This record gives sequence, C-alpha cells and structure tokens, in this order.
Amino acid sequence: MSQCAVVMSNQLNLSRIEDAAKFLCGRIRRTPVEASPALSANLGVPVWLKLESLQVTGSFKVRGALFRLSRLTEAERHAGIVTCSAGNHGKACAYAGRELGVRTTIYVPSTVDQAKYQGMISLGAEVVVTGSPGYDGTEELAQEEARRSCRPFISGYDDLDVMAANGGTLGIELLDDLPQVSHFIFPLGGGGLGAGLGVYTKEKIPDARLIGCQLEASPTFKISLAQGRAATRLPSTETIAGGIEGGIGVQTFEILRTCMDRVVLVDDSQIRAAMRWMLDVHQYLIEPTAAAVVAACLTGKVDTVDGPSVLVITGRNVSGTTIRKIVCP
Repeated sequence: MSQCAVVMSNQLNLSRIEDAAKFLCGRIRRTPVEASPALSANLGVPVWLKLESLQVTGSFKVRGALFRLSRLTEAERHAGIVTCSAGNHGKACAYAGRELGVRTTIYVPSTVDQAKYQGMISLGAEVVVTGSPGYDGTEELAQEEARRSCRPFISGYDDLDVMAANGGTLGIELLDDLPQVSHFIFPLGGGGLGAGLGVYTKEKIPDARLIGCQLEASPTFKISLAQGRAATRLPSTETIAGGIEGGIGVQTFEILRTCMDRVVLVDDSQIRAAMRWMLDVHQYLIEPTAAAVVAACLTGKVDTVDGPSVLVITGRNVSGTTIRKIVCP
C-alpha cells in the first residue's frame, strides 16, 4: 500500500471512491480522452487530454456535488444546503440540488464569471453575490449563513465525499482508459481534485507522478509546505482563474503533502496564451482555470516528465465577455 493510501486509509480510501463511482454511473458523462500530438512533441512523451470540459454542467465538479448531496440525511435534505463557489462547484451543486430535490444557496465572490453565475440561476439555485472579490472571504460569509440557518455547509474541496468523487472517480476512468499513463497534471486550488486523484492513482500505481498547477500570485501549496500546515486563507488576488485562487483545505493538504510530486506556478498572461493555443490547435474552448495545465506545459515549467502523461482539462464555463478579452485582446 502506498504512503498516501496509508495516511488516509480509514478516511479517504478506495471503498469510498468505488462507492462514488457506483453512484455516479449513469448520472454523469464518461468524458473522453484525446491525444495531443502538439503537447506530445512539446514534452517529448505521449500526452492525452482528459476532457472534463465536456462533462455535465461543464466541469468535473458535478461528480463531487452529486455524490455529496446523495449522502445527506433526511433532515439535511429537508433543510437544504449552503455552499460557496468561484463558479463550477456552485453550478454543480445547483444541478445536483435540482436532480435530488435539495434547496441550494450558493455564495459567490463579486468577481464571479457571468456564465457561471447565470448557469447557477438557470438551475434554480439561490445565488448570493457577496462584496468580497476573493474566494476565502466569500467562504467565510457562506459558513456564517450555514451556522445561522442550521444548514450543512458543503465544501467544494475539503470534504471526503467530494474528494472521492471529484478526483477518485476521475482516477478510475483514467486508469481504465489510459493504463499506460504515469504522470497526472491538473489544476490545484482547494485540493479536492488532487487529493482524490492522488489516493487512487498512488494506490494503483505507486510510482505515479502528480503535478499540480497553481497561480504565481496564489501559491497556497508552497506556503502550506513552508509553514507546515494548510494555508486556508490567502489575501484575494485579481485573476481570470478564480478556481485556483485562495487557500487550500486542511484535509486536502494533509493528503497532498504525501501524494504531490511537484507544483508549478503560472500567471494570467500564460493562461490567456494557453486558452488561445487550445482554440488554435485543438479547437476547444476551455476556461482559464483549466488552461493553467496547458500553460504549464507550453512554458516549459513541466520539464521533468519522463513517461506518458495526461492533462485534466477541468472545465469550459467562461463568459463571452471574458472570451472576447482573451481571444481578441
């Protein structure tokens, strides 16, 4: 058993991940993987894209939202839930709440992408736009409301069921479809995707390599390692990639500190260039957070891969206004 699996063996484990996969079967899309000859040439190894941008609600977050809401007690279902989101988790919770009959209140930062905001509204959620531009300040307000109203707060990342479904079930699909892959490259925000992916892949392939991509302006994993504990709150920073801005989860950090092999940092200009590159080369429109992994590869910051690799393209939810600014600067 891998070190990562041992650390969380009685919490985030294969049994929980397999339960999530069984529940999600038939409820979400099994998204495709696609070879990227251009990135393969760039990195010197075979590279594939895992296109969660084609997932229901436009991102991988629907995995965790559906599974987590399915585990609510009857009393919790009746009361409804409160959550916080930069966009994709909120849209996923709105969808899951509609599908499972759970009233959903979502707190979002003032900088929320309008495509994500409208998506949440259209799915029937109550959406509260806060005065905070960053994720961390918005989360504090959402947690206060959850306590005041005696409703469960559903974290988009620091929750074992969310980790199991978001990252763990992705790991199952990736190893089924690409058993030869040894390097997994993904955006790293609060850590739910990486934690679930890390526990599953390191159990199945002990020498698997996990590479997370974060913002230079919000390097929460690096800060957490330096201080020896999770940096759960960071000063807000202006960015187009809200999904990887802000702090990391307490539980996710404890998992990732044993699973993560490397973290690379990118900036907004590199992310914009990566979005344009994806349109030019693959003809896929992806959101800025998802483009962070492409940016890391194109800039040469992912320079230690020595085996077949997969990039997790996490989402596509981005407004027309943002797209026009990036594609036609």
